[in-house]
Amino acid sequence: MRQLIEIPQDLIIEKLQYENPWWLTNRIDQTYEGLKPRLYFELFYPNVKETKIKRALVLMGPRRVGKTVLMNQSIQALIDEKIVPPSKIAFINIENPLYLHKGLEELFSLARQASKEANPKGWFIFFDEIQYLKDWEKHLKVLVDSYPQTKFIASGSAAAALKLKSNESGAGRFTEFLLPPLTFYEYISLKEYDHLITLKEVEWKGRPKEFFVTKEPIELNKHFIEYINFGGYPEVIFSKAIRENVGRYIKNDIIDKVLLRDLPSLYGIRDVQELNSFFTAIAYNTGNEMSLTSLSSKSSVDKDTLRKYIEYLEAAFLIKQIHRIDDCGNKFVRNTLYK
Repeated sequence: MRQLIEIPQDLIIEKLQYENPWWLTNRIDQTYEGLKPRLYFELFYPNVKETKIKRALVLMGPRRVGKTVLMNQSIQALIDEKIVPPSKIAFINIENPLYLHKGLEELFSLARQASKEANPKGWFIFFDEIQYLKDWEKHLKVLVDSYPQTKFIASGSAAAALKLKSNESGAGRFTEFLLPPLTFYEYISLKEYDHLITLKEVEWKGRPKEFFVTKEPIELNKHFIEYINFGGYPEVIFSKAIRENVGRYIKNDIIDKVLLRDLPSLYGIRDVQELNSFFTAIAYNTGNEMSLTSLSSKSSVDKDTLRKYIEYLEAAFLIKQIHRIDDCGNKFVRNTLYK
């Protein structure tokens, strides 16, 4: 019987060179270069170039909110500011099948071979979709300890699982950064509707406070409705084709991948059909009051399992629980209903 042929190392090096065009051109891929940065870039980038604190930076957030774009824009900023030579910046997509069963340290070694920069000091290494590497937190912790003069940045779509493992194994080694879906302020900024709002200082309970105000509430409300329908994902707000069939985009690119791949693989969920059915039931009851008791009786799933499903779905940014509050804004002591 013939043995399986291993993926040649030359092929992996060739792929790394393709993924890192700035080694030759000093520019990131054109796909990312023309995109306007999210406002979160101003908060994220200082964490990227911070090298005095010996920690890895873990970028967490749901699918399709711009994590890969944010990382590529950070790479271009590092090049423009001449913080390090472009040949000492590497981007590695862990989801790529060519890197299957490769540890982070081995990938770092291959990146150095691919860029012909043997010295491991002074690098910036970006690992995308790191949750697909088993025990990634242990690999990353070892890298931080072994290469204190190199900055490691990792991203992943499963925020809850990443945060759990980050807290367990990365205490004192990882800095977490959460990138949520677009806020309304980011939406109007990216769409260049900034002229609709202004920052104004007003008296509030005897103290000066800054508030956003508008002289065109009807126009602003129109854009707010569009944001509610399409605005959580940067890709959607700029593509007319996606907006015309947004249900298919959301279902195929976000919901199905989270329900059928991310959550089962990360949390060990065996009954995917049960999870999918439960999510569908919640989606059809959006905005209605419900309880675990009613959900359990309708779905024939026990309450403890439902609690876990709700926790997983909320961690994946597919749902958001809204609890009842009293006149002072406090939660009820015995809270059994939520939306």
